[in-house]
Amino acid sequence: MLSKINSFGLDGIKGYGVTVEIDIGAGLPAVDVVGLPDAAVKESKERVRSAIRNSGFMFSPKKITVNLSPADTKKTGAMYDLPIALGMLYATEQFTCESLNEFGILGELSLDGRIKSVRGILPIIISALDLGCKKIVIPKANVNEASYIDGIDVYAFDTLREVVDFLRDPSKHTPYPKLDINKFREERNYSEDFSLVKGQYAAKRAMEIAAAGGHNILMIGPPGGGKTMLARCLPTILPDLTIPEALETTKIHSVAGLLDDKKGIILTRPFRAPHHTGSKIALTGGGVNARPGEISLAHNGVLFMDELPEYPRDTLEILRQPLEDNVITIARAQRTVEYPANFMLVASMNPCPCGNYGSKTHECTCTPAQISKYMSKLSGPLMDRIDIHIEVDNVTYGDLSSKERTETSAEIKARVNEARSIQLERFKEQGIYSNSRMNNRLVSEYCKLDDESERILKISFERLGMSARAYNRILKVARTIADLDGKENILPIHITEAIGYRSLDRRVR
Repeated sequence: MLSKINSFGLDGIKGYGVTVEIDIGAGLPAVDVVGLPDAAVKESKERVRSAIRNSGFMFSPKKITVNLSPADTKKTGAMYDLPIALGMLYATEQFTCESLNEFGILGELSLDGRIKSVRGILPIIISALDLGCKKIVIPKANVNEASYIDGIDVYAFDTLREVVDFLRDPSKHTPYPKLDINKFREERNYSEDFSLVKGQYAAKRAMEIAAAGGHNILMIGPPGGGKTMLARCLPTILPDLTIPEALETTKIHSVAGLLDDKKGIILTRPFRAPHHTGSKIALTGGGVNARPGEISLAHNGVLFMDELPEYPRDTLEILRQPLEDNVITIARAQRTVEYPANFMLVASMNPCPCGNYGSKTHECTCTPAQISKYMSKLSGPLMDRIDIHIEVDNVTYGDLSSKERTETSAEIKARVNEARSIQLERFKEQGIYSNSRMNNRLVSEYCKLDDESERILKISFERLGMSARAYNRILKVARTIADLDGKENILPIHITEAIGYRSLDRRVR
């Protein structure tokens, strides 16, 4: 007898339909799985056999052929265990269900018949809805993740036996209730706050500008100056994730298997801090199943790269394409996957090998040749993609012992939100959300300068030997400073401050 079960597969963060076909006929007892299965799918026959028997059902002693259609698309993971098992039981008439074709089904089986969670439920649910599926059966461990999507009924179970009982009479069961994203919005807790950062007023100002315009930023200073703490405070002043951003961010973390099953959604902007000894694959993503890397996991959040020159140069050069295009393409022999990578790059570095070049409190012991070699680890094209360079010196005892009240992250965030609201209104027809994403046409339209500002920029451009990309970065940062100042036009004071954040250009060329 032949049975067909509707299921789904994953390609990056997009789902696609898969039909699981089961044919049971005469022949020597065997189970053959076809349709470009990977090793995990091929091994499903052993898990399914044990799960069926340990759930109190009979495993057919006949020739069983499992086909995963479309046959020319690679199938990965263990999510096909449950539809394969149900297809076998339906084909052997151990249960009947007139509405079986209305359901999408997926889940991994353990040997005792329990259903285990799978990766990528959220993107699968969204794609299933787009493909016209209105009902879906998933593991109970994934139910929170799936319950934020309206328009599709979600049924979740712990065991194979429970799913069979459900399918025998679906009318006796109700789908899981939908969860309200706003319920968790008040649960955002950060361990850092800008009020805890002593001194570093110039650095905090640069961080505010970076957050307001979505600009990439590089901090240069000696060890112990607070660069890491400043970076960790940045998410506390970034605008809250919108619902579309939260869903897209959750998709990536779901595919990577990093999602908290209790909440099932990510509502705070990610902060990823890969170590400089990590591989290129860890940063970009890849592997056998082309999983997302740190670049994609930082999507809609912050990618913090501490001690930037310590990263291999070929690893740093990988950043150039996603910083421009906001996507990362992973090409492997079996498949090519594109992941979103719209992140803020926050980097830190010492000014020289010993870390004390330019310090007001410590003497540098490096030679000019050593400093030049150290700085040359960062290419000009990469530095051009970093909008703001800020020098961070050591904190003095007076700063540490000061009882003066400093601004909290909430107070800074209020100004950032005001500036972002100006940008959202400005770009409402353009499909972008911050000044940092302006293309050349938009820069020409919204970053017009008066004569005095033009004169200041021309002198700085010639003296620093800036590239055309650096020129545009200055205009974008100046536009953000003007937005924070509540000014419609860019003034000389805004362009002067923006130029001050490009002081490293002449040192890295």
